[in-house]
Amino acid sequence: MNLLSFWQEADWVIRFVAVSLLAMSVSTWVVILWKFKLLHRVKHDVPQSTAAFWQASQFDEAHTRVAQFDRDQSVTPMLDATLLPLGGTLAASGEREHQLTRVLRNSMQSTVSRLQWGQLLLATVGAISPFVGLLGTVWGIFNALSGMAEVGQITLERVAGPVGEALVMTAAGLAVAIPAVLAYNVFGRTVAQIEVELEGFAQDLLNLLTGRQN
Repeated sequence: MNLLSFWQEADWVIRFVAVSLLAMSVSTWVVILWKFKLLHRVKHDVPQSTAAFWQASQFDEAHTRVAQFDRDQSVTPMLDATLLPLGGTLAASGEREHQLTRVLRNSMQSTVSRLQWGQLLLATVGAISPFVGLLGTVWGIFNALSGMAEVGQITLERVAGPVGEALVMTAAGLAVAIPAVLAYNVFGRTVAQIEVELEGFAQDLLNLLTGRQN
């Protein structure tokens, strides 16, 4: 049976399951391709940006040099955050070191959250798509057996065809889940590595700026 015949003979439950799996698959691959490109670029740019910063002679020059390499604004916001607010607000109160710690932490967390975008979708698709496919299989087998019971004659030949077609939904669910789970694990590790690099740079930057003041 081809896909067109399968779609025409399916009821609304099977069609809903098929459309759901297709939507999850498309959204998963869109996120995978987008995040692969983004994280590959950021993983390459962050070391270059931090190296450019330390090779500069002045802070203003360092900011300009970093901007040339930081295509996705992963390091530059941390430099911008060190321009602390003026007095008169709670954000400007307290010691300079504490202010810098807060703004650098917030900037880094904002960058990491942006890099983690799409992880929830991958985790959700990887978790539920096998069960969505299983639902389609169970429903298809139920319909096949119900139709055969109405005819009054159930043989192996009559069961094998419809059951085999219903099992396609389980295979489809696994085909959607496996790329999502693999991508979730790979991207999660990559984001964690980038976060470690940003955290180290933030600590070094904090030491540099507070050392200047002292």
